[in-house]
Amino acid sequence: MRSFPLFLSGFSVALLLAANSVRADEPDDGFVTIFDGKTLDGWHVSSQTGHGSGGRWVVEDGAIVGSQDKPGNGGIIITDKNFGDFEVIVEMKNDYGPDSGLFLRSTERGQAYQALIDYHGGGSLMGIYGEGLSGGIHVRNFDLGSKPSEIRPHDCDFPLPVSPEDWPDFWKHGQWNEFRAKIVGNPPTITTWINGKKFMEWTDKEKRHPDKGGIALQVHGGGDFTRQFVRYRKIRVKELD
Repeated sequence: MRSFPLFLSGFSVALLLAANSVRADEPDDGFVTIFDGKTLDGWHVSSQTGHGSGGRWVVEDGAIVGSQDKPGNGGIIITDKNFGDFEVIVEMKNDYGPDSGLFLRSTERGQAYQALIDYHGGGSLMGIYGEGLSGGIHVRNFDLGSKPSEIRPHDCDFPLPVSPEDWPDFWKHGQWNEFRAKIVGNPPTITTWINGKKFMEWTDKEKRHPDKGGIALQVHGGGDFTRQFVRYRKIRVKELD
């Protein structure tokens, strides 16, 4: 009769150890996953932007994969939920060519503060662009070269944190790299990171956009990007308000 409670006790300890092991692998840092890696649940394609009727968005190999569905036709995929003050993390492995972006507080029309993911020659990453906003906002501290391993500094109040010489070791084309963006307040202060290093901190001078909006990913309209793709995975958000 005594072996039964001992069995329960040992079983309970095993469960407790397993639970603690899971928590150790997934620390409670306040971030919540908003893409399950299997479906587009919680997201929808907007047909209201000036870049087209939405483009093509599917889930492949645990990532959201976007492209134009016909030449010139792009758009955004946006969260069903709106967010105010928040921090978002995504991993990106895009082809070098399509123009994309991480939209913060986006409307259905794609009006947003954009953390740049212009991954092409002459483009830039994790600068700030006012997508459909007044004020001509376009802040960046580097431009990409003809190859993704090349960058050149761009005049900006926030200095470039990685030298052009160190960029090829810092940025890994064809592999997953991490972007992080935080937006707080209105007028907002926006901070961005690439692979854990801060790349931009910028504050708007006036309120020009709603306090809340969706988180969106973009495939730019124009050209022919039906055979080149943007890829995003491990998308997590932490609400700060």
